[in-house]
Parts: sequence; C-alpha cells; structure tokens
Amino acid sequence: MSTIETIILALIQGLTEFLPISSSAHLILPSQLLGWSDQGLAFDVAVHVGTLLAVMIYFRQEVANMFVAWTDSIVHKNRSFDAKLAWWIIFATIPAGLFGLFGKDFIEQHLRSAAIIALTTIVFGLLLGLVDIKGKQNKNIEQLGFKGAMMVGLAQAVALIPGTSRSGITMTMGMMLGLTRDAAARFSFLLSIPAIAMAGTYLTVKLVFAAHAVDWSAIALGASVAFVSAYTCIHYFLILLDKVGMMPFVVYRLLLGAFLVWFII
Repeated sequence: MSTIETIILALIQGLTEFLPISSSAHLILPSQLLGWSDQGLAFDVAVHVGTLLAVMIYFRQEVANMFVAWTDSIVHKNRSFDAKLAWWIIFATIPAGLFGLFGKDFIEQHLRSAAIIALTTIVFGLLLGLVDIKGKQNKNIEQLGFKGAMMVGLAQAVALIPGTSRSGITMTMGMMLGLTRDAAARFSFLLSIPAIAMAGTYLTVKLVFAAHAVDWSAIALGASVAFVSAYTCIHYFLILLDKVGMMPFVVYRLLLGAFLVWFII
C-alpha cells in the first residue's frame, strides 16, 4: 500500500467504525472502484490499535471506574452500577467472540461479496430508521439490565456479517429496548472496547507469525490516522446525535446501498 492509500483507508476506517454506516461497505469501495489491492494484515492491526485507543481514551473515566468497580466486585462483592456495567459488557461480548471463532471461515468465504454488503447496508439501515422513529427512547443505561445487555451483545455478533455495521446494529437494538439515542450510542461504544481488543489481538498474533516483513512505519501511520479520525468521530457524533437523530445516517446508508447495487449491476 502506498502512503496515500494508507491515509485514506485509515481515515475511512476511523470515521466509519463508530458511525452506524458500516466500515466494510466503505472499505470495499476503494478496491472495487480504484483497483486498490487488499489493505493487508498489517493495516488491519494498525486501524484496530488506533480505534481501540480512541474509544478507550475518550471514555477513559468510564473505563477506569468500571475497572476499579469490577475488581472490587470480585474482591469485596461490590454491587455498584459500574461493577454491573463491567460485567454486562464482559458477558455481552461473548456472543461475538463465539460467532467470530466458529463462523469466521464461513463469513470470509460466503458473506463478503458486494451483493451481501449492499443488502445488509440497506436492510439494517431501514431497521435503524424504523427504530429511530418508533422507539420509546426513554431509558438510560442503568435501566438496560443484564438481559438487555445480552440482547445488544447478540446484535453485535450479527455485525460480523459485512455491511451490517457493529455500531449501527447495537444502537438499533439498544433503542429497540427503549434506550435514548445517547445511551444506546454510549453503551455501543463501551461494548466495542473488548470486541475491538479481541479482533486486534487475533490479528496481531497472525501478524507476528506471518512470514513476510512488517512495515512498522505504515502501521504507525495507519494507527495514528485511525486514532485521530475515530476520536473526532466519537466526539462530534455524541454532540450531534440528539440534534439530528439517526435519519441522516439512514438516508446515507440507503444511498450507499443503492450505489453498491448499481455498481454490481
């Protein structure tokens, strides 16, 4: 990959990782439209590191509170909300981990086509729009409960299908369960931390044992661009969410899906 390709793809990944518009739908476009080669394992590691750092630093206070409370819940049986939230996130991550472990090969072989991505981009975009209009949106994260957290976790597992959008489907499920837009987004972002960490760890192990040489400067560049774009995206998305709602992203998904269908045909 050239330097410009690294910058553009890392920028796309950082921006689309946390917006409900599907990063996979966007990353397929440069390769299909411009003939760019696959970004490769090193790039995947870089953007995972960058986006993970972005969400952890942005929510550093929440992460620190959860870690302390979670540790205290083991040692002193602490039952504060932060401890419960930490346990919810841990258990809600399990479905995606299992789905990724046992379904990865099938997904790679059968569900990464442009047609599948176009379909899931449109279908889950319509679902997001329906929930945004019809959902009650009157609960905060504390009212989600363990069962609700697990349902969001199951939705996150479905997001392994390209085009679905991890953030999109988890926010959709959160709002279906009555969460406000802001609460659904914040829980989605917190839930992304172990998911991105697991994927990044898996890819890093593969990279370490890869036979080819690693371009560490490209990894550093990709991670830096992904970090800045992801952090900026999270910040402004949360500011604008209650003002603009989800409909701009729904419309964007429908247009993107239609473009992908047109491109395939």
